[in-house]
Amino acid sequence: MEEQGVKGYQRKTQKDYSLAFKLQIVDAVEKGELTYKQAQLRYGIQGRSTVLVWLRKHGRLDWKESETMKRETPNKKIRELEKKLKRLEQEKEILNRAIDIADSQFDTDIRKKYLSLLSEATQQAPKGNGEPLDQ
Repeated sequence: MEEQGVKGYQRKTQKDYSLAFKLQIVDAVEKGELTYKQAQLRYGIQGRSTVLVWLRKHGRLDWKESETMKRETPNKKIRELEKKLKRLEQEKEILNRAIDIADSQFDTDIRKKYLSLLSEATQQAPKGNGEPLDQ
């Protein structure tokens, strides 16, 4: 039953969704094809938290309530990480160029000094029983 309310608002009745439909929505959201809000709008899902409940119940990812979850899909997170990686690679390139410039202007061998210090430190380190250090 639909009732006419204030200013033409229609009260909607509760819908029951099949498990297959829920799993289809959960899969689309987890693949990053849709956000949970886009899924609600596209498929006419009424409750604000209905899709979130499905994600928590049927999803393979961790869908605990958080601010980042509300804004990020897996594809968005991947894009952000790719941007960060690109920025870090650029920073590394800048630092390498700065070392090259310093080496040429001040007639130094920063990399060679660093590598020789590193090899000296590893040679002076106490040797164990041949097992890796991280065990």
